[in-house]
Amino acid sequence: MVIGVEHLVHAFEATAALGLLPVRPRLLALGEPTHGEEALLHLRNELFRHLVEEEGYRTVAVESDCLRGLLVDDYVTTGTGTLDRAMEHGFSHGWGACAANRDLVRWMRAHNDGRPAPERVRFAGIDGPLEITGAASPGWALAALHGYLAAHVGADLLPCTGEELASLPGPDERWTEPAAMTDPARSVGRSPEAVRLQVLADDLVALLDEQTPHLLAVTSREDWERARLYGRTATGLLRYHHWMADTSPARMTRLVGLRDRMMARNLLALAARGPALVHAHNSHLQRDGSSMRMGGRPLEWWSAGALVSARLGEQYAFLATALGTIRHRGVDAPPPDTLEGLLYALPEDCCLVGTPRLTAALDPARLQPRSSPWFGYAPLDPSRLAGGDGIVFLKDVLPG
Repeated sequence: MVIGVEHLVHAFEATAALGLLPVRPRLLALGEPTHGEEALLHLRNELFRHLVEEEGYRTVAVESDCLRGLLVDDYVTTGTGTLDRAMEHGFSHGWGACAANRDLVRWMRAHNDGRPAPERVRFAGIDGPLEITGAASPGWALAALHGYLAAHVGADLLPCTGEELASLPGPDERWTEPAAMTDPARSVGRSPEAVRLQVLADDLVALLDEQTPHLLAVTSREDWERARLYGRTATGLLRYHHWMADTSPARMTRLVGLRDRMMARNLLALAARGPALVHAHNSHLQRDGSSMRMGGRPLEWWSAGALVSARLGEQYAFLATALGTIRHRGVDAPPPDTLEGLLYALPEDCCLVGTPRLTAALDPARLQPRSSPWFGYAPLDPSRLAGGDGIVFLKDVLPG
């Protein structure tokens, strides 16, 4: 099955990746089929450096808390804080402990040193303040949005005082209760306070939009963009908590869909700022729908990549990553009748293949889905190859 596809293989580098695409995208998304493997993060770092130095890209965006990411962005752009602080507090999901993430942040700070603001590289998180066990309180984001507006618009336009807004959420523990993920009755998402906060959040975001000409005249665009981030994060969290309290069969579908919607809104905001490299799980970045089984129930929703692609068209591009072996996780050489097996038979240790030409050269229906003995690794689905522009294949992943 290798015969006929060897001529489609390229070395994995920025020039080759962009050469697969009809236009230079504003968002170039690089997916990964598993999290926490240093080899995949080093590939991302190398691609980002090339995009910055050769193609004028200025932002890297990762699957991490969008609010925490502001600490990393402040550090790499202005040197605020320390590298240790940025790594400890600027990432969610434990990603700050990854050596390759530390290398990325260190390189970005060094690259920016002495450069004017328009030439500096930027960092962004695209995920909401969410973890597997729950979601954060919306209180901090709402307070930051209210504080920005209170400093620049008349008090009579504000829907509430800062004191009222601060009193409604209560302790963070009410919102972050882990049991609420499996027991809707433990969620605060439909309490009277949460309902009131939803109204206030919508009013604050509406006021921010209505006052945009004035706010851009009296504050920096950077401050205005951060206020918008606070607003969409607060409203996204409140909507997420609302559905955590739901008891209908649609509950989990809505939750996973809302997470990708929050990612998509952050990605669209980044696209408006300029070209960016995005790095997250394949399932979040693919251009078609996502699916999984949870508690024996199938869930289907639109991925962030599908939502963004619907808005940006060719300005959004997606490269999926596929792997041969992760032996330290129990993932051995793939069967030859799978997509990974086909690529594993090629001589290259790391390569790039254009998806449209690959699917034209072979019949994806002849390929079998690959199973994985490790839950943390999701092989590519050969029936969904049309959801991407290219495949980055790494033959063997070694321990970090």
